[in-house]
Order: sequence, then C-alpha cells, then structure tokens
Amino acid sequence: MGPARLYAAVVAGGFRRYATYRVATAAGVFTNTVFGLILVYTYLALWDERPHLGGYDQAEAVTYVWLGQALFATLALQSGGMEMDLMERIRSGDIAVDLYRPVDLQLWWLAADLGRAAFQLVGRGVIPFVVGALLFPTALPVDPLRWLLFLVALFLAALVSFSIRFLVALSGFWLMDGTGAIQVMMITGLFCSGMTLPLNAFPGALGDVVQALPWAAQLQMPADLLMGKTPALHVFAFQAAWALLLLTAGRLLTGAATRRVVVQGG
Repeated sequence: MGPARLYAAVVAGGFRRYATYRVATAAGVFTNTVFGLILVYTYLALWDERPHLGGYDQAEAVTYVWLGQALFATLALQSGGMEMDLMERIRSGDIAVDLYRPVDLQLWWLAADLGRAAFQLVGRGVIPFVVGALLFPTALPVDPLRWLLFLVALFLAALVSFSIRFLVALSGFWLMDGTGAIQVMMITGLFCSGMTLPLNAFPGALGDVVQALPWAAQLQMPADLLMGKTPALHVFAFQAAWALLLLTAGRLLTGAATRRVVVQGG
C-alpha cells in the first residue's frame, strides 16, 4: 500500500471510529443546539444594545453563533480530538511502538484527526446549523463558490487546530502529567477562537492581539469569509501561514523528543 492510500485509510478509520459513538453524537447534537439557542438570544440582546458590534448586524451575529456550534466539535476547540490519545500513549510508553512503525508520526495522527473532524462536521455540526438557519434570520450566502471557498477554509482551520493540539500532546514527553497543558489549551481555545464572542468585538489592543493569534484561523476567519467580511485570499494566507509554522514546530519538537527524551514507562 502506497503512502497516499495508507493515510487515506487512516482518515477513513478515524471517521468510522467516531461514527460508532451514536449515542454520544446524538447527545452532542442536542447540546450544541441548546447552547446555540442560549447564545443566540444572548447575542440578540447584546446586539440590541450595541448594534453592529464588531461590524456585524444581528443576522450576521446569529450566523456566527451557529457556525460556532457547527465547528465546536469539528475543530475540537476545547479539546476532544487526538491529543488525549497521543498524550496517553506517551505516558504509558506505547508511543515507542508508534515510533518503530514505517509511517510518519505527525502525518499518521493528522490523518486520524481529519477523519474525526469530517465525521463531527457531518454527524454533529450540520443539524444544529440547519436548525438555527430555520429558526432565525441568517446571513448565509447563495453563491456556491463562496461555500466552496468556505470548505477550503475549514480544511485549513482543521490543520491549524490539529497543529496546536499536537504540540500540546507532545508536551507529554517532558511532563509527567499533561492535564495542566490540556486545561490551558481548553481555556485558550474557548476564548481565543472567538467561540464566546467574535474576536472583532474585542476592544482595542486586545482585539488586535487575539485576531493575530492562530486560534483566529479556526472560527473567526472562516466565518468572516462565509459572510463576505474578509477576502478569501487573506483568510487562506493567514491560515496557511499559521498551519505551516505550527506543523513545522510540531515536526521539530517530535524530532527533539525522540532524540533526547526517555519515553515514560518505556
């Protein structure tokens, strides 16, 4: 089996793995829908007081909420992807087996995570998004090309999301317990991705900083592309630059870990 077919099989395996958790998926759909409704009414009240906050009207703010609910699990904005499995394999010493396999460690986990993300988008993200679009006025485009560009942005967002979580998981080579690193990632993921509030609504220098960080590539940038707020080339360049930087950092850190660190438990 060639490398391309191998990693394609890993993607398919990641999709099938999460497709088996039907009850958890149904619970996730329900949870995302309920939280979406709570956030929408909160946003509507906020936008009544502050019209055009962050450059959005109410329909755009509502659209942003439902995009966030659709992408929350897809991009593992608060963890929930491959990072827990990888960190556990590092802790137990099973990572030694992975390192002996004739595959690239980073690409293997990336392929598995892309399969997970694809299922979460289809299985858990679409229904809350459709429910929200049916219940509230939204600012969704009718141009099919805009949706195609949005899918490209989602792929790049998935690369950035994986890269951040892969780096956090690799910290397990040096930390006896990676719980703290995961918790920090969960907090920053929720705040800096714009999940709680659009990043362009943050005031002053804080807004400038969070919009320049890699988390902005996950929700804020794809949302602005879909609603026509930011040109596609700008979004792609921002996402691709962060993906390349973080993937390179992950590869360098993997090399440093396998050369210099004794595997815990191994």
